[in-house]
Amino acid sequence: MAEVKRLSKKKFFDYIEWDPVTKLYVGIIPYVPGARSQGKTLEELNQNLKEVLELCLEEMEDIEESYISHYQQG
Repeated sequence: MAEVKRLSKKKFFDYIEWDPVTKLYVGIIPYVPGARSQGKTLEELNQNLKEVLELCLEEMEDIEESYISHYQQG
C-alpha cells in the first residue's frame, strides 16, 4: 500500500512500441533501470509496467538505504 501512495506522487513516462514479430506491445520506462515489460494488449502492458516499476523503485530504495547505512557506519 505504501508503494502505491509513493507512486501516486511521482509521474513516470513510458515508451511503447508494437513488435510485429512477436505480436506483443513492448514498453520501457526511461531512467528506471530494469523497467521494461511486454503484453498482448495495451491494458496488459500497462499493468505489467506498473508492477515492474513498483519492484524497481523498491529495489532502488533498498540499495539507497543500504548505501546510507554503510556511509553512516563508516
